[in-house]
Amino acid sequence: MPRKRCCGKIEQMPCCRRFIPEGELSTSNVELFLEELEALRLKDVAELDQTACSLKMGLSRTTFQRILNSARRKVALALLEGQSISIEGGNYIMQNRTFECVDCAHQWEEKPCTLGGKHGYEIACPACGSMKKSKVENGSKHACGGKDHEHGHGCCGNHQ
Repeated sequence: MPRKRCCGKIEQMPCCRRFIPEGELSTSNVELFLEELEALRLKDVAELDQTACSLKMGLSRTTFQRILNSARRKVALALLEGQSISIEGGNYIMQNRTFECVDCAHQWEEKPCTLGGKHGYEIACPACGSMKKSKVENGSKHACGGKDHEHGHGCCGNHQ
C-alpha cells in the first residue's frame, strides 16, 4: 500500500472553481486538486524555482515536481480535449495569514478563515487592541487584505 502523501500548503483559495469550454455541454471533467493549482501558480505564474516552490508548499522537491507534472498534464488534457476543469479537493492545508498593526507595528499570524479563524475585519491587534492593520503578503503590506483576497476584488494597490 502506498504511503500517504504530505499535505501541500496553499496560500489562497481560487476565485473560480470551475472552467467550462465555451459553447460546450461537456460531460467530461478533469479534477484539478487545490495543491496542484498552487504548484502551477508558484512555478508558472510567480516563476519561482523548484526549490523555492517546494519550500513554500512544505514539500520535498520530488513531491513538488510530481504534483506540478500532474497539474500540467490535467490542464493540457482539458484544453486539448475540450474538457471542463473543476478545482477541488486534494491533500492540502491553508497557510496562516500575517498581519501588522498600523498603530504599534506589531506583527502576528492568524489561522485561515477556512480553519475557524476570523475574517480580517474581525481581528484586533493582540498587543494594543487596535483594529487598524495591514495584511503582510510576500513582504508587502496590503490595506485591502491581500492581492487575491477572498472577496475577489483584487489588490488595493496600496502597498507599503
